[in-house]
Amino acid sequence: MKLEYIVKSDNLYKNVNEVLLHEFKFSNRLLVKVIKNNCVYLNNQLCNTRSTIKKEDIITVDLGYEEDNSNIIPTKMNLNIVYEDEWLLILNKPAGIAIHPSCQHFDNSLSNGLSYYFNLIGLKKKIRPINRLDFHTSGLCVFAKCEYIQEMLSKEMISHDFVKEYTCIVEGFLSSKEGQLSFPIARKPSSIIEREVPADGHGQMSITNYRVLKEFKDDSGNKYSLVRCVLETGRTHQIRVHFSHIGHPLLGDSLYGNASVLVPGQALCCTKLSFFHPISNEEICFEIPFPVSYILHFT
Repeated sequence: MKLEYIVKSDNLYKNVNEVLLHEFKFSNRLLVKVIKNNCVYLNNQLCNTRSTIKKEDIITVDLGYEEDNSNIIPTKMNLNIVYEDEWLLILNKPAGIAIHPSCQHFDNSLSNGLSYYFNLIGLKKKIRPINRLDFHTSGLCVFAKCEYIQEMLSKEMISHDFVKEYTCIVEGFLSSKEGQLSFPIARKPSSIIEREVPADGHGQMSITNYRVLKEFKDDSGNKYSLVRCVLETGRTHQIRVHFSHIGHPLLGDSLYGNASVLVPGQALCCTKLSFFHPISNEEICFEIPFPVSYILHFT
């Protein structure tokens, strides 16, 4: 788990420190950490980051240092790993499991399963989810294997290079089959969990682009729409709040709409992710089908 840079003939950097900041794009916080952990080398020798550099010098940062991950209890579970390399992995999260441990999910969250898996492969690193999915939301979830990857992918989210697409089922037929939902979202004053589109217009601006893929009915004639959503922002419960606000809550969403015997929770899945790999800088894209179990009840 090493970063490497070879000084070029047209080098613009004066010292190792400038390479770390401008070539590797370390944050100041992480830069202090790798220096403190003796992770920076010049031509295979531990170095002072103020050391001057010349053509063909090799700067290496070893990010394989161990971290204390004992705060998360390791629990053996079946993980659906869609992709994995030295730097990150992507899981297909099932509905009905939390990302993080909590009082209610102390030892059965996805992070508990990853803690067990990390121990199994000898990776002494903390659990770092990049995109977080609600308990009842299924789909693709990225985990960084080190702090550097977490930082780089977080920057991609801010720059919108990290693209998340969701598929969901909403109640009713939408009058506009394609469009953009642009409403501010804020925490509901009476709840620590629930969000809302506040009447006064205050809140964080949130943008959901959507397209209706299919319309269908259940055996009782109730109408539903299968919708693909692309997020420009990543607010808590964004898709659920936006569609509830326009009168089309997600199927089974008891918090913002109505519970349903058809699905155990909201019918929402992160079906596609694309981003630039922080190490290779190649764009990678993964897509999974919307769970068949969500649409078996419709005609």
